[in-house]
Amino acid sequence: AVELKEVQDYIAADIEAVVIVENKGMTVKQAEALRRGAKEDNAMYKVSKNSLSKIALTGTKFAGIVDMFKGPTALIMSKDILAAARVAQKFAKDSNDKLVIVGGSDGNKVLDKKEVVYYASLPSLDALRGKLVGILQAPAAQLARVVNAYATKDAA
Repeated sequence: AVELKEVQDYIAADIEAVVIVENKGMTVKQAEALRRGAKEDNAMYKVSKNSLSKIALTGTKFAGIVDMFKGPTALIMSKDILAAARVAQKFAKDSNDKLVIVGGSDGNKVLDKKEVVYYASLPSLDALRGKLVGILQAPAAQLARVVNAYATKDAA
């Protein structure tokens, strides 16, 4: 009951994405690294019994993924589908096939494995903001160089 409550509480906390992964023999050390990595990316890695995960997700916007719970599964939950997908993809690569992405949901749509991997390849919102700031600053910097060059040329 405590485990069910934990998953329900986390989902109630404005979660926008759930990625389901299958654990095929990860070591405790690998699971702890995954848990820490998820926390660093503002996500949560939660191992839960399939029956409890299904109960916790039923009646939520993630109800469409309850059929994906087969075998030893776990959840990676986040407020951002990109973060949850990146955590899953990074650890799937690093685990030598001991962690496999099954699928997930962004809250609006059920995602298959390929879609989760695609989301993992997209830049984060912060990276996009950084690129946008760089694009917006480039013309101003170029204008400043031209004006400065013209001013120094005139002074000479």
